[in-house]
Amino acid sequence: MAKKLKFKNGNKSAFYATVRSRVDHYFNENNLSTYANGAMWFKAIFFLTILIGLYCSLLLGNLSNPVMLVLAVLLGMTGAFVGFNICHDAIHKSFSSNQTVNEVFSFVFNLIGASPYVWNICHNIVHHTYTNIAGHDEDIDVAPGLIRFSESEIVNKVQRYQHFYAFGLYSLAMLSWVFRKDYKKFFQKKIGEHVCDHPRIEYFKLFFYKSIYYFLFIILPMIVMNVTWWQFLIGFMAMQFAQGLVLGLVFQLAHVVEGTSFPLPDEDGNIEEAWAEHQLQTTANFAVESKLAAFLCGGLNRQVEHHLFPKVCHIHYPEIGKIVKQTALEFGLPYIESKTFSGALVSHYKILRKLGKEAYKENKYVNQASCTQTRKVSPIYA
Repeated sequence: MAKKLKFKNGNKSAFYATVRSRVDHYFNENNLSTYANGAMWFKAIFFLTILIGLYCSLLLGNLSNPVMLVLAVLLGMTGAFVGFNICHDAIHKSFSSNQTVNEVFSFVFNLIGASPYVWNICHNIVHHTYTNIAGHDEDIDVAPGLIRFSESEIVNKVQRYQHFYAFGLYSLAMLSWVFRKDYKKFFQKKIGEHVCDHPRIEYFKLFFYKSIYYFLFIILPMIVMNVTWWQFLIGFMAMQFAQGLVLGLVFQLAHVVEGTSFPLPDEDGNIEEAWAEHQLQTTANFAVESKLAAFLCGGLNRQVEHHLFPKVCHIHYPEIGKIVKQTALEFGLPYIESKTFSGALVSHYKILRKLGKEAYKENKYVNQASCTQTRKVSPIYA
C-alpha cells in the first residue's frame, strides 16, 4: 500500500510565516480587502460581455463563413480568458466574500465546457497541495505515453519528438475536457491523494450541466445557424482548439519550465521541503511586467503568488508579488520567473526536449554501455 504523502516540517516554515505576516500587513496597512476591487469587476464584466457578444454574433449574425470562423476562434480564446479571470478566482472563493457571488461565477465554468466541482478537486485540493509530484499531481499527467514531464517516468521512442507535437496536443485539451476528462476524473476512485466520495446531487449536476453545454454549443447552433454540418464541425473544432491551446500553454508555462523541479517522496512518503518551499521550487511566473499578460491571464502568469495565496484575488498579485519575491530572496529560496511570454515558451520547449529526445538518447547510451560491459564479462563470449 502506498504511503500517504507528507511534507516535512509542514508547520514550521519560517519563510511562509514571514511572507504571510508581511502580506497581511500590506492589506491591513492599506485598508484593502483581499477580494475583488473595481478593476476586477470591470474585467469580469468585460470578458463576460465579449463572450456573450461573440456567441450571439455567431448564432444570429448570418455572417460570411470566413468571418464566422474567426469569431469561433475568438470565442474559444475568450472562453479561456473567462476561465482564467473569473471562474478560477470564484472556485477558489477569492473573487468575493459573498459566497453566492462565488457560486454564480463558478457556475459560468459549466458554460465554457468544464465542471467546477471536478476542477475544485483536481486543482484546488490536489494540484495546489502536491504540485509537480508524479503520481499525485494529475495536472502533469497530460497525455500518458505521449508527453513526459517527470524524470521518474520511463522515456519511450515516441516522446523523442514531444517538443514538436506537444503544442498540437495542448490544443486538444478543451475537447478532451468537454467530452472525456470530467467524466473520467469524476468516476475515479481517487484523484491523487483525494478519495472520491461524491454527494448524489453532483452526479446529476455533472450530466445536467454538460447537457446544457452540448445544447448551447452543438444542438442550438446547428438548428439556428445557416451552415452545413461540416461547416459547423470546422467552426466547433476551431473554437475548441483555440481554447485548448490557450489553456494548455498558460498552465504548462507555470510549472514545466527550466528551474522548476519535480520532486519525489522518499520511501516513507515524505517530501523533504515544507509545503511553501515546495511551491517555490515547482512553480514559475512569466511576463509579470506585461499589463496585457496580467489582463488576459487572470493572474496565472503569477503562479508563485497564486500558489502561496490562493484565497487572495489575483488583481492584488502585482503588489504582493514584490513582497513574495523579496522574502524568498531573503530566505535563499528560488523565485522562478521568465521576463516574457516568449521566453517562458522557449524554456518550456527546452524542457520538453530535455525530458524527451535528450533523455531517450541518454537512456539508450546507458543501455548500450551496459550491454557492452555485460558482453565483456560473460563466459559465453570468452
